[in-house]
Amino acid sequence: MLLYTGYIGGICTTIAFLPQVVKTWKSRSAHDLSWGLLFLLLIGVFLWMIYGIVSADIPVMLANGVTSVFIVSIVGMKWWFDHRLAGKAGK
Repeated sequence: MLLYTGYIGGICTTIAFLPQVVKTWKSRSAHDLSWGLLFLLLIGVFLWMIYGIVSADIPVMLANGVTSVFIVSIVGMKWWFDHRLAGKAGK
């Protein structure tokens, strides 16, 4: 039962990032997301993933692995869209 609780919690926290990924992609803007939030979150998720690997905790590994992919995609979009806008402002 405890294992299922871990899977359900991991699914919920991982899926929570999906709407932000979609919104950022559709709006082509991540201006309102701070770099500090994204980097601290990425570090935290990465450390949780390492913890999951070391402790062989599959729900922790899976949830944080997928979440890190979502966060990295948001970081990439933020960098791309911020630099694209900065380039347009300079023209």
